Amino acid sequence: MAAPAPRSRPGARTLAAAPGARRAAALAAAALACLALTACGTDVDDITQGPGFGWTAAHNDGRNSGTTAVEGSRQLGPAWQRPLGGPVAAPVTVGSQGQMFVTTRTANCAIFSFQMSGRKRFCNQLGPNAIAAPTLLDSANNVYVGDDSGVNSDNFLGQPRWRTPVAGVPVTMQFTGDGHVLSITQTGQVDVLERQTGKRMVPTVQLLGEPDFLRAPDLTWPAAGQGLDDCATGGPRCAVSTQAAVDGASGRIYATVWEPGRPAAALVALRYTGDRIERLWSAELLTDGAAAGPTVSADGSTVYVGDNSGRLLAIDTADGRTRWAHELGWTPRGGLSVDADGLLVPAGDDGYLIALRDTGDAVETVWERKDLALRGTPVQTAGGTGYTVAAIGDGLTLITFDTETGATVDSDVLPDAQGSTTGTAVGPKGEVVTATRIGELFVFTPVSQG
Repeated sequence: MAAPAPRSRPGARTLAAAPGARRAAALAAAALACLALTACGTDVDDITQGPGFGWTAAHNDGRNSGTTAVEGSRQLGPAWQRPLGGPVAAPVTVGSQGQMFVTTRTANCAIFSFQMSGRKRFCNQLGPNAIAAPTLLDSANNVYVGDDSGVNSDNFLGQPRWRTPVAGVPVTMQFTGDGHVLSITQTGQVDVLERQTGKRMVPTVQLLGEPDFLRAPDLTWPAAGQGLDDCATGGPRCAVSTQAAVDGASGRIYATVWEPGRPAAALVALRYTGDRIERLWSAELLTDGAAAGPTVSADGSTVYVGDNSGRLLAIDTADGRTRWAHELGWTPRGGLSVDADGLLVPAGDDGYLIALRDTGDAVETVWERKDLALRGTPVQTAGGTGYTVAAIGDGLTLITFDTETGATVDSDVLPDAQGSTTGTAVGPKGEVVTATRIGELFVFTPVSQG
C-alpha cells in the first residue's frame, strides 16, 4: 500500500521559549547539541539502542521480557505523584538517566516527559490517538512514538527529529537487532525505519495482505483510529492488538494478528533479514483474540502468549508448534514477565499474582498469591525481587515481592489511586514508576537503610 503524503506535525511545546535573541541562541545551541548527540541526519551514528539501565520499551526490551538487570530494592518509599490531566493506556518508559516518557490525551499535550526529580521536561502535541502508542527510547533519550498515521521521533528536549507516514497507529515500537525502529500498526502495517532519519529500510509489509487495487480501485486509506477501541481487549476489530516481540539475534518478530472473518487470532512469526521482512509461519490458536502480547524466552526457543479464553501458551519458535497450554482461570492482559531461568509471572486485571515455571513440555506452579488481585503488570529485577500493583482495600498498593517464594517484602500505597495501572517500570537506580489508567503518575525510590 502506498504511503500517504506526509502531513505537518502539530507544534511542540517545551518548558520555556526564549523571545528574540535568546530564542535564536537557544535554537542554535539546540542544533549544536543535536549534531553532537544524534548526528542529525548524517551517516554517523554512535547512539546505542537496547534496554541498558532503564525501562526503554513498553516491557523493557525487544523480547518483552518484563525483567531488568537492575537490582531491585526491597524497601521503597513514595517520592512524588502528579496528575497528567488525561488518561493513560500505554506503559511508562524510563531512560538510562531517569528521564520518563508517557503518552496521554489532553487538550494541549499527547506525550509528557519528566525527570526523575519530578520536574516536567516537555509536553508535545501529537495526533489524538497517540494515547494508544507505546514509547521507545535510545541511549540519548531520543523518543520514538506513533500517532495518527505516523511514526515520530523527538530528542530529549522534545524537539522534533523526523516523522514517517504509516497506515494506522503504531501499537508496536521496538528496536531490531541492527538498531533500526520496528513499527507495527493496529491495521497490520509493518515498517523498519532508520533511527536517524525515519526512512524505510525495507519494503513495507501488510499483515492482512496487500491491497488489490485492480479488484477494488476505489479502496480508500483506512481511518487512523480504525479498530483501536478493540485493541485493549484484543477484540476482532483490532487486527494487531499487542506489542510485538523481537529476537534481535535471529531477526525474528512475533505478533498477534486477527484477520477479518477468521474464528480466532493467530501468532505470526516474521523474520527481518536486513533487506526484507519475510513470513515464517502462522498459528491460528488464540481463542477469542489476545490482549497479552508475545514474550520470547532468553534462549529464543520459545514464545509465550496468552489468549482471551484464559490460557497461557508456550509455542516452539522453530515451527509454531504448541509445547503446552496452561489454563489460568482468568484472562491474561498486558505484559508477561519471563526471567532467564523460565520463571513466568503473567498479568491481567482479572487475575492474581502467580509464578509458573516452564519445564520444557509442561509448566508447573511455583507459588500463587490469590490474596493479591492484580491491577498492574508484574516485573522481575536482579536479586530475586519483583514489583506489581495490587488492589488492597478500596485503593491500590505497590507490592514488592520475593520472586522465589512470592512473599511480600514491602508494600507502598498509591495515595488516592483508583482503577488499575498500565505497567510497571524500573529506573536505572532502582526507582519504580507506574501510571494509573485515569492518568496519574506515581514514582517510588529506594529507601536508604544505612
